[in-house]
Amino acid sequence: MSVASSMAAPRARFNALPFLIALFCLLWSYAFVAGKIGVTDCPPLILLAARFSLAGVLILGVSLLRRDAWDLTWRDAAVFAVLGVANNALYLGLGYTGLKTVSAGLGGLIVSANPVFTAVLAALLLGEALTLRKVIGLLLGMVGVAFIVWHRISVGTDDPHGILFTLASLASIVAGTILFKLLAPKGSLWIGNGIQNIAGGLAVMPFAFTLSSISDIVPSMRLAGAFAFLVLGGSILAYLLWFHLLKVCGATAASAYHFLMPPLGMLFAFLVLGEHVEFRDLLGIVPVALGIYLVTRPAAAAPNRTVT
Repeated sequence: MSVASSMAAPRARFNALPFLIALFCLLWSYAFVAGKIGVTDCPPLILLAARFSLAGVLILGVSLLRRDAWDLTWRDAAVFAVLGVANNALYLGLGYTGLKTVSAGLGGLIVSANPVFTAVLAALLLGEALTLRKVIGLLLGMVGVAFIVWHRISVGTDDPHGILFTLASLASIVAGTILFKLLAPKGSLWIGNGIQNIAGGLAVMPFAFTLSSISDIVPSMRLAGAFAFLVLGGSILAYLLWFHLLKVCGATAASAYHFLMPPLGMLFAFLVLGEHVEFRDLLGIVPVALGIYLVTRPAAAAPNRTVT
């Protein structure tokens, strides 16, 4: 007589990472469109100073109401403040200034070069492996982005000065990405993001009210909607997701998702702003998607050998 022992099959654990990646890409790419709407009715630096300050106050205010434990050291707080200058004040300050004279689609395209520079610096400074597969993936991403951007630049509708501001914005987000991994602040990302926003707001505020005037603001419902999204969806949720992906995926793999921003940004710019998109621009999505797959695909584990 045989006795069969029944064992409950282990329940598969839900993997939230793909959902978080998709949400991050949607929020980050739409932020270019919301930013373009915002700077149409409000000076860019005033918009950013208000955005950062309100986001920081909301985050830290919620933390106080929930009585969250302050688990950051003074070093961690200082690191998040430095990141606020790089990731918020410089990256978005320069980027929004560029958005005054470049399209939302082109702004997203330029910033999407982030993965290439981040991968090289991560290999040099962080010791992240830059394998042949990752190099091929990065090159494919660059080819896809270049294919998309070539036609748009050839039309000649974007201002060169705006492009320079956007390139400086790109350098800032790359620096902020490497600094986050290099300095590795500990503690709550929620509270750290609040500190980052407050620091970014304080850094932008003197320039905002020196170089522009509140009288230049044109109150409108579209400005209110764009501002609400930028505060809640951009400065709070998207940055929390970005820091989480940097911790979980590493600088090179997390940055590779920025290759998705050009097609998504162009799609949103077409749907919301009516910016022109041609079918051949969308063909660039193919090498972009393949490049992201190669960069983010985990290395195959060595097979186990059993000695009998």
